[in-house]
Amino acid sequence: MIQRQQTLWLLISTLAGIFTFMFPFATGEKLMEKTGLREAAQLTAGSNFIILLLTIACVGIAAVTIFLYKDRKLQIKLCLLGLLLSLLTIVLYFMDMRKLLSSTPALWAILPLAVIIGFFMAFRGIRKDEKLVKSLNKLR
Repeated sequence: MIQRQQTLWLLISTLAGIFTFMFPFATGEKLMEKTGLREAAQLTAGSNFIILLLTIACVGIAAVTIFLYKDRKLQIKLCLLGLLLSLLTIVLYFMDMRKLLSSTPALWAILPLAVIIGFFMAFRGIRKDEKLVKSLNKLR
């Protein structure tokens, strides 16, 4: 149901997760092992295998959760799972950022934060719908 607010928040999470593959989280330099020279490096979602898997999982969870609008309890659980996975992704980004010699966060570092905000706001909307349905059931 596209007219629900949480659907739009989940769509934002999905798109922000997809854009993390295209735009860097951080830029910096890394040391080449063979030559000892410094090389410019960008940290994206595809630069580390674990971050890649977690980002794909977050995008998949957000996309699937959109279509589970009839089962709000499952939607709430999936939103919480997506929220935890995206928090773990940010922690791994910062750990990988420390591996670079001179790293600075890029402007696009807000994309993983947008995924977290989208999941959180969707969770709040779904929970609000669940409370509304429960209150209407009490009136019957």
